[in-house]
Amino acid sequence: MTRVRGIRGAITIQENDVEQIRQATQELLQEMMMRNSLATEDIISAIFTLTKDIDVAFPATFARQLGWDRVPMICLNEIPVPGSLPLCIRVLLHVESSLTQEEIHPVYLRDAVNLRRDLVE
Repeated sequence: MTRVRGIRGAITIQENDVEQIRQATQELLQEMMMRNSLATEDIISAIFTLTKDIDVAFPATFARQLGWDRVPMICLNEIPVPGSLPLCIRVLLHVESSLTQEEIHPVYLRDAVNLRRDLVE
């Protein structure tokens, strides 16, 4: 049975740089798709959040370069909690999948592994 599922992911960059945002966004999304056996047509929508120190490019722009031109996406600022992980791009994908909630693989890369060590394989 196919259901709507949410899949979380996050990755960090070294500096607020367009090329680093492009590379990190595409790496994260491709890894999320691979680990969860997704095709582009399975993606319902994507919500990106960025820490306040990332402001030179929209991750959605780089998702479109992967063929996500028909996927509704939005980019927002993450809540600036003191001591939180800097230079972090997060995403919540809404997808159609036959995977159970327990079979969904969230993806945390680079320093973002510290966000959810309990979910990192």
